[in-house]
Amino acid sequence: MTAELSPLPAALEGRLVVPGDRRYPLLRSTYTTVANPAGVLLPENTSEVVAALAFAREQGLPLSVRSGGHGLSGRSSNDGGVVVDLSALNRVEVLDRAARLVRVQAGARWAQVAEALEPYGLAISSGDYGNVGVGGLTTGGGIGWLVRQYGLTIDHLRAAEVVLADGTVVRADAEHEPDLLWAVRGAGAGVGIVTAFEIEATELRDVGYAQITVRLDRDGRVLRHWADYLAEAPRELSTLVNLLPDDRSLVASITAVVADGSERRLRRAVEPLLRIGATLDQHAQIVPYSALVPTAHLHANVGQQPTTTTNGLLTAMTDQDAATIAAVMRGPHRPMIQMRSVGGAVNDVPPDATAYAHRRHGTLVVATVFPPGRGAALDAAWQPLAERVDGTYVNFEGRPDKSAFERIYPGATGDRVRRLWHRYDPDGIFRTPWQL
Repeated sequence: MTAELSPLPAALEGRLVVPGDRRYPLLRSTYTTVANPAGVLLPENTSEVVAALAFAREQGLPLSVRSGGHGLSGRSSNDGGVVVDLSALNRVEVLDRAARLVRVQAGARWAQVAEALEPYGLAISSGDYGNVGVGGLTTGGGIGWLVRQYGLTIDHLRAAEVVLADGTVVRADAEHEPDLLWAVRGAGAGVGIVTAFEIEATELRDVGYAQITVRLDRDGRVLRHWADYLAEAPRELSTLVNLLPDDRSLVASITAVVADGSERRLRRAVEPLLRIGATLDQHAQIVPYSALVPTAHLHANVGQQPTTTTNGLLTAMTDQDAATIAAVMRGPHRPMIQMRSVGGAVNDVPPDATAYAHRRHGTLVVATVFPPGRGAALDAAWQPLAERVDGTYVNFEGRPDKSAFERIYPGATGDRVRRLWHRYDPDGIFRTPWQL
């Protein structure tokens, strides 16, 4: 049964979508989860976000905040509660071209950001899919196509506009509310509703792009060779590797991005990848950065990709790590395994400078199961890797429960995150029960 909501205040007239509204089927769910909230609020500016938050709190129902709805946990919607959807707050503005300072509202999608910045010759490393929302990715960290040269998105976050639990609107920067800015940079979901970010972009228009398919040997030596090369490769090279079945064997499908429009630099950076194993296919080209996160990715999220996902980080990949990854892929549960090169500029930042503390690692390993597989299947598949990895990235954790918290925010970082979540949200309205 759907909860009965109280009358809408005048400030939010026309901003509420409830079951029966023709828009509801396109707004109720997330990318991974079909949900049935009592209502979805669509504020169009910060003052309306304040009003939406007050209205949501009055209902005494579960509250979710959504920027894009692409998060793997599905927490940006709920059953029977209220969703504050920020999709109408999607403006992208270059504040200072000389300083490369860009203001991006939290409801924008990264495809829109790339398109808006392209005429200025600027880019922000921002995930690998154009439909991802700015708010969710940025408050969790931001591992993107330029990660080894640019670092995380949060590493270039200079200020944020935040609506706190009591409705106060706060600017967080190095001089005003620096603790709040620290929390927004990696643990922002627990302190308030971030409505806008000021981010320092990088000078970039075109990038080198390559796709390479390599046969995966039984012991995973190809993966070790890949990781060894990335540990010493030029920083402009970032890669993503998908491990895929191919008849009775496995292949590694490598996407390589070089943060430079030079064909010579593309060839120089990519050629060593052609020697890590038996290459089955390859192609390379120069493309605009916006082609990596195109507007063609933009779509409604209606629970179309149900998954359960977890991840962990490796400081340096050993022979045993590589063999274990290959064995997991051949095991009975057959998860999808994806690996991303990190390191580089990510590790230039001290581990206590932001709420993302994983600043000594070279590889992120992500495992996903699809229906009918669920959490138990993922846990069984992941167990051999769980003993080898160190830390977890919140944006690729589909079940951010209490045990995951300790891996996402280890040690002193977790202690500080908890303190700041309680300071800025004493009633815990932005936190799920495991976070209280």
